[in-house]
Amino acid sequence: MIALATLRNYLEVLKPRETILLGFIGLCSAIIAAEGTPPLGTLLLATATIALAAGGANGLTNYLDRKLDARMNRTRGRVFPTQRIHPPEKALPWIFGWIIAGLVLAWTLHPWAFTADLVGTVAAAIYRKRVACVFPQGVIASCAPVLMGWFAVSEVLAWELGLLCLLIAAWLPLHVWSVMVSHRDDYLEAGLSFFPMNVPIRLATSVLLIFALILNTIAIGLYFVAHLGLLYLVAALGLGIMMLYGSTRLLTSPAPSRDAWRLYKLSSFPYLGLIFLAIVLDVVL
Repeated sequence: MIALATLRNYLEVLKPRETILLGFIGLCSAIIAAEGTPPLGTLLLATATIALAAGGANGLTNYLDRKLDARMNRTRGRVFPTQRIHPPEKALPWIFGWIIAGLVLAWTLHPWAFTADLVGTVAAAIYRKRVACVFPQGVIASCAPVLMGWFAVSEVLAWELGLLCLLIAAWLPLHVWSVMVSHRDDYLEAGLSFFPMNVPIRLATSVLLIFALILNTIAIGLYFVAHLGLLYLVAALGLGIMMLYGSTRLLTSPAPSRDAWRLYKLSSFPYLGLIFLAIVLDVVL
């Protein structure tokens, strides 16, 4: 039982939910790049590589943020603040093992996949909760799985790849800033005073609505550029309406903390995961 609990703690360091989401969009990117028919061996290798890379990068951010996490109510229950792994340095061989394994496998896929992994990991390491937590570091780190999946099966720099990365760039502020709006006081008490904590809530939520509009524009643009079908268009419109509704509701909400949390939850798998899934299904079918 002790060994099982220890294993759970070490797996929790890797932020499994975030790692699974990033691995999933990387897998989808590989299928999209191969126009629905990637070699099975390459697809499995790419999926394993992206999971290792994402898990290692998430573990590294978890370690680097441990002191800040201990000061916030939302995060003080994580592995390092609760000292379930103590001292925290005990987890470093585990974390770097995932990072190195991901880099080695990425090199076997393609040098560009390796480059995307390396640059994404470095960006994640400096993706701190400081002045700039979304642009550019967060976007670079979040686009890495998409680039890795794409380059695993294709060397072509297509417009579709650019729009997928733009989709991530528009999605990330909605995902990150909404949770900051939701726990605004928590962040301020921890000593963090950058956007969106340094502006009135109404202004911050207005910016989120703008990004929701940009996100939908990119999603619809992908329909035309990638020559996708009705299945994707219906999914993109439906998911886009959900994001716009959530953003508009937040802008006019008497309880912004509650509605910002709902937008944050909506933005993760319900939006990002499902829109990538819709592209894959459209391409395959």
